[in-house]
Amino acid sequence: MFEFAWPWVFLLAPLPWLLRRLLPPAPSGEAALRVSFLAELEGLAGQRARSQLPGWRRQLRFVVLWLLLLLAAARPQWVGEPLPAPTSGRDLLLAVDVSGSMDYADMRWEGEEVSRLTLVKRLLGDFVEGRQGDRVGLILFGSQAYLQAPLTFDRRTVRTWLDEAVVGIAGKNTAIGDAIGLALKRLRLRPAQSRVLVLVTDGANTGGELEPMTAARLAAEEGVRIYTIGIGADPRQAPFSSLTFGAGLDLDEPTLRAIAERTGGEYFRARDRDELRAIGATLDRLEPVEQAPTQARPAVPLYPWPLAAALLLSLILTVHGAWPRLLLELPQRRFRRRP
Repeated sequence: MFEFAWPWVFLLAPLPWLLRRLLPPAPSGEAALRVSFLAELEGLAGQRARSQLPGWRRQLRFVVLWLLLLLAAARPQWVGEPLPAPTSGRDLLLAVDVSGSMDYADMRWEGEEVSRLTLVKRLLGDFVEGRQGDRVGLILFGSQAYLQAPLTFDRRTVRTWLDEAVVGIAGKNTAIGDAIGLALKRLRLRPAQSRVLVLVTDGANTGGELEPMTAARLAAEEGVRIYTIGIGADPRQAPFSSLTFGAGLDLDEPTLRAIAERTGGEYFRARDRDELRAIGATLDRLEPVEQAPTQARPAVPLYPWPLAAALLLSLILTVHGAWPRLLLELPQRRFRRRP
């Protein structure tokens, strides 16, 4: 079926006529020649003299050009029959802690000591890109929680924004309850059996306005399953320094475990790369949920045809207008070149 994507563009059709009526005429820059015996000449010829061609003949080519441009701007297209496009998967939000403690370098990756956030980026990045058929979003939280990426099928962009996260961007405290509350706002409109939140943190709730267990109760009422991941090496395994001493003791495992149990999820402890990778494999085993099918109508754009015609007509008018002037200038140039 043929249709225009933006048919309202045709309302601009009378715009040149309105401009011609409202704006004063531009000076031609040429002197006018008055003939005192014009009436006698008209009597001898038997017709009235006119200084220019009729208006419609002069303006027709420009009218056609303007209509071709409007036709292209209205985006004509050939739209096919609607086809069902079923989707399956989960609506999965990642809530990643970016508080100050995530900068502790007590994790190891390929023989090197790395920070907790760096390890989360490398392993959860692969986890995100492997969620084919899922809508994935990203929440970063510290003293406040904010949505970095809404639920989307563009998993590569979500991974890019996860890789660009820096420690302290949302404050140095840890607002676990606010992160859960923000996730509820984004997931409550999605199908009830597909709402999943994966919360990654290395500490206890030390900021925000919403208590974690209150947020967990609201999540359970909304049917959101929360999988909590506590990250950080054991204090006896972490490299000793004044910055990391006692960092592993800050993790509030009882609260994280209670949040997961209240919402029907699970709690995981990630002390190293292998454990975090195993957690991703466990989350991959979640059963996909069939969601409401959508309809897609294939559309073939047709605007290049009128746009190409307008370009061709413009070139013809340009050459036609410049050709007589070139013919007049050519003998003058030859005359000037003679010795």
